[in-house]
Amino acid sequence: MTDHAAQVRVMVVDDHPMWRDGVSRDLGEAGFAIVATAGDGEEAVRRARASSPQVVVLDLNLPALPGVEVCRQIVTADPTVRVLVLSASGEHADVLEAVKSGATGYLVKSAGRDELIDAVRRTAVGDPVFTPGLAGLVLGEFRRLATEPPAAATGAAPQLTPRETEVLRLVAKGLSYRQIADRLVLSHRTVQNHVQNTLGKLQLHNRVELVRYAIEQGLDDDLS
Repeated sequence: MTDHAAQVRVMVVDDHPMWRDGVSRDLGEAGFAIVATAGDGEEAVRRARASSPQVVVLDLNLPALPGVEVCRQIVTADPTVRVLVLSASGEHADVLEAVKSGATGYLVKSAGRDELIDAVRRTAVGDPVFTPGLAGLVLGEFRRLATEPPAAATGAAPQLTPRETEVLRLVAKGLSYRQIADRLVLSHRTVQNHVQNTLGKLQLHNRVELVRYAIEQGLDDDLS
């Protein structure tokens, strides 16, 4: 158990009681605070609003309301909530739909206990977490989306500091905050602060939107 884990409020959503209880137990034993569980989509949306989790571990195949719609409603209601999809499906279409609905990461259910615990910990601090092989797929989709016209014009571009721009370039490449910290010889907290400052300046809500912005601006083109 870590102090960091103990500070993280988690909700587990899955329609299979044994799986839901098992995930909740594993995360609870690792020190996370399990603030709610839910077995269907509508219940998940209600309980998320009532319990204010920091991370939602979410299955996609849910009765009453599909998981992607649950994700969309939860993130729309509170953009600070991070959603980690934990699904039996590794289909590319499911992964992309989940990310577009606001999920921070996507893990398949074949993942081990330690991998899940690490994924929740990383999701809580804003790192994108994907089952190996899926991160490249998501970045490729962002690049495709970046060729489409922007939804709305926003006037003058916000002024980022050179360091913020440098961090943003590495975010666009798909590096985690810890990897960025190692590359730039900064602390993990400093990288998080740069990202939060950049989100505020750009009026964006989460890392998913930040990656798309960076790619739209061509900030991933000259990365080594």
